[in-house]
Amino acid sequence: MSKKASSISANTPKVSFAARVKKDFIRNRSLYILVIPVILFYIMFHYKPMYGAIIAFQDYVPRKGISGSDWVGFDQFIRFFQSPYFFRLIKNTLLLSIYGLVFGFPMPIILALLLNELHHKKYKKVIQTITYLPHFISLVVVTGMIKDFTQSTGLITDIVVMLGGERSSLIQNPDLYRTIYIVSDIWQGIGWGSIIYLSALSGVDQQLYEAASIDGAGRFKQLLNVTLPGIAPTIIIMLVLRIGQLLGTGYEKTILLYNEATYETADIIASYIYRVGILERNWSYSTAIGLFNSVINLTLILIANKISKKVSETSLF
Repeated sequence: MSKKASSISANTPKVSFAARVKKDFIRNRSLYILVIPVILFYIMFHYKPMYGAIIAFQDYVPRKGISGSDWVGFDQFIRFFQSPYFFRLIKNTLLLSIYGLVFGFPMPIILALLLNELHHKKYKKVIQTITYLPHFISLVVVTGMIKDFTQSTGLITDIVVMLGGERSSLIQNPDLYRTIYIVSDIWQGIGWGSIIYLSALSGVDQQLYEAASIDGAGRFKQLLNVTLPGIAPTIIIMLVLRIGQLLGTGYEKTILLYNEATYETADIIASYIYRVGILERNWSYSTAIGLFNSVINLTLILIANKISKKVSETSLF
């Protein structure tokens, strides 16, 4: 029987890769058509602009163009490493990212676990709606609210004074800037970030809870032994992605919140790139800093993914 099967497989004509692709395209034509706009988007706005990274190694002059500008090698990178702002930028960026990771990353998980314990549907929907809403508020509006609430006559400042503090503009205080930044980040993103963990919780097998309950496990033990292990792969993937953004803190919120009084703790790599690239028109220098930032982020995500794969057998790739 095995000889007959082997002879049939040997006589079966091999289908070429192009023929298989064509057959699959015909079968799933509608899906391929739907994905075309996504592919074009990434080609136009993510891959094509990579060519412009060449100017990081040039003394770029718009009049000469990329092909005509003088090649300077790693001079722009050396200039950044020797800059008096280098260590301040690295420190501020890392501290903001690490504080966000330590205090901000667990919050959506905790909220999702708490919501998962609510059985009153209407109350649960109200809580979800309240926590989701800040995500949809424009960042410009959010930063405006933060400035109004933390100025010397603001609501939060009034609360601080009631608790025994001194009246001053909190947002102008470099020592309080990181706290204000992280707390407002948590407030704006906790609800939206919990959605993915709620989805993961819905996929946990309910029979495991029943078995744990029969074995005498209470709610807390079920949380430790069933719930958290069930959503652990999702948590690990999100953590790996977050680690890959340690130096990738966005400039938008920073440039809307900071000022010269808070540069000491507020100025980060992204905001510095904005100033030297857009305001000072030093394109080669800002591109070199951005490229350095991207390489570090890529390295971090590769390391985090490798460690995750080795420790938990869960990884991005």
